[in-house]
Amino acid sequence: MSLLAVGTVGLDLIETPFTRSENVLGGSVTYIALAARFFVNPVAVVAIVGRDFPPEYWTILQDRDIDLEGLQVDPDGTTFAWGGRYQHDLNQRETLYTDLNTLATFDPVVPAACSSSEIVCLGNLAPETQLGVLGQMNSPRMVLCDTMNYWISNTPQQLRSVLKHVDCLIINDAEARQLAGEPNLLLAARKVRAMGPPTLVIKKGEHGAMLFLDDTVFIVPAYPLEDIQDPTGAGDAFMGGFAGSLARERTIDADALKRAMVYGSSLASYCVEVIGPARLLQITAADIQRRAEAFCSMTIIPALESAAIT
Repeated sequence: MSLLAVGTVGLDLIETPFTRSENVLGGSVTYIALAARFFVNPVAVVAIVGRDFPPEYWTILQDRDIDLEGLQVDPDGTTFAWGGRYQHDLNQRETLYTDLNTLATFDPVVPAACSSSEIVCLGNLAPETQLGVLGQMNSPRMVLCDTMNYWISNTPQQLRSVLKHVDCLIINDAEARQLAGEPNLLLAARKVRAMGPPTLVIKKGEHGAMLFLDDTVFIVPAYPLEDIQDPTGAGDAFMGGFAGSLARERTIDADALKRAMVYGSSLASYCVEVIGPARLLQITAADIQRRAEAFCSMTIIPALESAAIT
């Protein structure tokens, strides 16, 4: 099965209480593709970079069998750049700058060979841009979508139009509450799913992630780590692992989605261990499987004895 990721490739500045790194390979497409490649081939990307995009980063993606036909290069522009500073607990982040650069005029063109991709991951982009991508696709099996508070606040109607064409929306808890106008996550999930996407995943950072499907609520905890360095791409790595897992499934049912939650969480947990996507370049399929099995072990509940309650 084939997978297409559409979004950003960028250069990040990341500051934490422990380190400062410049020109880090970043962007939603980068993390999605590097996570999904463990499960499915081909993984194709649609994004844009400028003349300053380092050749070694191009090589990193090529060497991982990422299809870069849809990665546009603007010889007159510079690559999308973002800078962020994390506080000591890494849950609080300050955006230092966001330079759209080539992204400001990005008009995604899906290569003909990718228009029949069965799994489509729409990274965080303007809703009208996401709609433009969907208009170039030929009946994908599954469309996954991300968004953010900016689009929820400033382009609500366009976002609602996108959600009507989405099979699974993946957002964080603050975005879910904002989109639904509802503080309670269960009620917010119901309202968001009524906007279109039958499946909703709400990411809760260090508190794991929640899956909502029909009457099912499935929760995966965050993997316990002693050393967390950089949460920047964790959400996109989650989407890549989640989507890649689904690409292997014959039937995308509740069990398949639950497995995808575990694999997505596994990739996200590796991602945060070092700055940028470097950990995703080091791990193997066996590493991912071991961590996924560890997730399962953490959540096994022994059979309950009814006699224990009196």
